[in-house]
Amino acid sequence: MIQKPKRDKIVVPIIVALSIAVPVLVLILLNLPTRYNLLGLELGTFPLFHAVLNAATAVLLLVGYAMMRSGNIKMHRNVMITAFGLSCVFLVSYVLSKLSHDPVHYEGDGVLKYIYFFILITHILLSAIIVPLVLFTMYRGLTKEYEKHRKIARWTFPIWMYVAVTGVLVYVFMQPYY
Repeated sequence: MIQKPKRDKIVVPIIVALSIAVPVLVLILLNLPTRYNLLGLELGTFPLFHAVLNAATAVLLLVGYAMMRSGNIKMHRNVMITAFGLSCVFLVSYVLSKLSHDPVHYEGDGVLKYIYFFILITHILLSAIIVPLVLFTMYRGLTKEYEKHRKIARWTFPIWMYVAVTGVLVYVFMQPYY
């Protein structure tokens, strides 16, 4: 029987806890009865910032993938850590935005309404799924467990890319309503 490294006994439960806590926190924040605009920012400020973060993350994911394919593992690691950092900044900013402003509803109609809701629903569902995938992928890469890293990264990369790109698309659809 192969024993798990001791660090797995600590890190894996932390990843699982974060993977549950993050979506639950977002759900709670979306349903707050009162908002607290802690930074005094206008409604449209956060969404634009989030779109920029998502676009930059998507670009970094593509660069990181290219670096990995070309064999530049050190650059791949650095770019992916940067993408992870931007995603963490996004998450903190998103939490602040939900504390600050009520959710804005899409007011479009026709076929665009169906396209928007398809993008939004898949974006939300995959956003919850991407948290443990990214955390496990990062963990396995940083601990040099490259075979495990490769196996999970095959799933993480396209889902993370989809979430980043659809985050920008959600902003584009919603921009007239901010």
